[in-house]
Amino acid sequence: MKMTSIKMKKKLEERLARDEWKATFNRDKDTFRIEWAQSGKGITITLPNVISKYEARGEEALDELEDHVTEALRVMKEDHKLTGKEQHIFPVIRAASFPTETEQGKKLVYTEHTAETRIYYALDLGKSYQLIDEDMLKKEQWDIDRIREISGFNVRSLETNLKQDTVYGNDFYFHSAGDGYDASRVLNEALLEKLKAEAKGELAISIPHQDVIIFADVQNPEGYDILAQMAMKFFAEGTVPVTSLSFLYEDKQLEPIFILAQKKPKKDRKEE
Repeated sequence: MKMTSIKMKKKLEERLARDEWKATFNRDKDTFRIEWAQSGKGITITLPNVISKYEARGEEALDELEDHVTEALRVMKEDHKLTGKEQHIFPVIRAASFPTETEQGKKLVYTEHTAETRIYYALDLGKSYQLIDEDMLKKEQWDIDRIREISGFNVRSLETNLKQDTVYGNDFYFHSAGDGYDASRVLNEALLEKLKAEAKGELAISIPHQDVIIFADVQNPEGYDILAQMAMKFFAEGTVPVTSLSFLYEDKQLEPIFILAQKKPKKDRKEE
C-alpha cells in the first residue's frame, strides 16, 4: 500500500508524542514540524524525503529519524556556552544556499569560502552539534576571528585516514570517518599542501556532502570526468549535500572545475 504524507504524518505523531512537544503539519509545503511547546524551538521535516527513505529501509529509517529529532530538540533546550569548550569548536562546510539565520531568526556565524560553499562554525555536543550564532558570541564577548582561529586549529588536529583507489591511471583518495567533519578537512591547508606536493598530476578536490571528501591526483583528461561522476553520485546520496562541483587546488586556492563529462572511460581500456 502506497505511503502518503498523511500516513507518514500519523506515524511520526505516534513516535514523537511528548507532553512538552507540539507537532504541526503543513499540507502546502508537505512538511511536519516538531517543536518545544514553550519556546517554539524545533525542527522541520520534509515528508517526501522521509517517505523515500522509509520505502527503501522501512522502520529502521524512522528509528534513525526519531533519534535525530530527539537529540536535536534536547540540544535546542540547553543554553550552551563556548568558554571552556574551545576544543569542541569546529568549522563545517555547507552549500552557499544554506540559510544564514536559524528558524528563530538568529544570525549564524559564517565565513565565505568559494562561490559554491560557506564555512559555518559548530559546537560539538557528542551525538550532535549546534551551529554557532552571533548571540552566542556576544554573550561571551568573542569575535569571529577567535572562532576561526580555534576551529582552524581543531580541524588540523583531526585524524585523516585516506582510502586509495586507482581508476584509468588516476589516483583517488577518500575520507569518510563519519565524525561530521569529513568535508571540513578541505580547510586543513597542511594536508592539502602535502597532497599537492605528492601528486603526479593536478590535485582536484570534491566535497559533495558533509560526510565525505575526495582528493584526486588527476593524471589524464578522463580523471576529471571520473571525479565528476563520483561527485554527482555522492552529492545525490548525502544527507547534508554541499556541492556536486569539484575544485582544482592551485596556489593555495580552490577553483571550480566545470566538467561536461563528454569523455567517458572505455570499458575495454585496461586500468593503468
